[in-house]
Amino acid sequence: MSAPAAAADVATRAPAAGAPRRPGRLAPLRWELRKLRAQQRARAVLIGSLLLPVVVVVVIHGQSRPPKDTLFGRFATDNGFALALLVLGFAAQWVIPLLTAVVAGDIFASEDQHGTWKTVLTRSTSRTDLFAAKTVTAAGFGVLVLVVLAASTIASSLLIVGHQPLLGLTGQTIPAGEALRLVTLSWATTVPPMLGFTCLAILLSVWSRNPAVGVAAPVVIGMVMQLVGALGGVEAVRPFLLTTPFEAWHGLLADPRFTGPLTEGLVTSAVWCAVSLGAAYLMLRRRDITGG
Repeated sequence: MSAPAAAADVATRAPAAGAPRRPGRLAPLRWELRKLRAQQRARAVLIGSLLLPVVVVVVIHGQSRPPKDTLFGRFATDNGFALALLVLGFAAQWVIPLLTAVVAGDIFASEDQHGTWKTVLTRSTSRTDLFAAKTVTAAGFGVLVLVVLAASTIASSLLIVGHQPLLGLTGQTIPAGEALRLVTLSWATTVPPMLGFTCLAILLSVWSRNPAVGVAAPVVIGMVMQLVGALGGVEAVRPFLLTTPFEAWHGLLADPRFTGPLTEGLVTSAVWCAVSLGAAYLMLRRRDITGG
């Protein structure tokens, strides 16, 4: 290409002087993060995730009768590792789905509630970029909340109750250092199903256009799954339930350890994420926003 031709080509691609610059692909993500930081509800969830575990640990530690009918409940009042695992089992039932749905279930529906779709989609950004930005924001918030919840629970349990060696599920004694690693890993295994509930909340947010449905429905669905999973004769269905991976950490506390449920849970969570996000994306792509 000759020099004059190259100059002409650059001139046709360069924006005209004074013309507004097209925002980059990361601009929608910066907008969403800015909106998230301004949400009082999001800040309240983070503060609650930090402080409520301390209250729960103090209350359980002060009980004269430990909750013997729950997993690790027998040792929860005098062993910090057991108490952290007891809280994990309780949180997986409905607390974690609720915490992640607070943002994920509202992040799309709020645009419908305030009638701002035309505004955000005329900022020289595509629906694909906006969908990706909102999804990354919701997923990142869910992971952050889980990290805060886990760190607060483990730290308060060990500081208030103690860090004696832990008695595993098969009766083996686990030294304190190894117990800390396993308890932390057990909390980390809840990330895949938590992301599954995040994606489910996003789907419900896009489909319903109602923040209340987007936030509450994943919790109700999770409770129904817990009930179905507890019934007898549903062994063929249980691996497909999104709540089943929340129990996959049990194999880490056995001797010998088994990790098959972790792999199955990872696959189950990935399928729920892919199906939910795919359906939500198609709904958003086909949506008529001319009405608001």
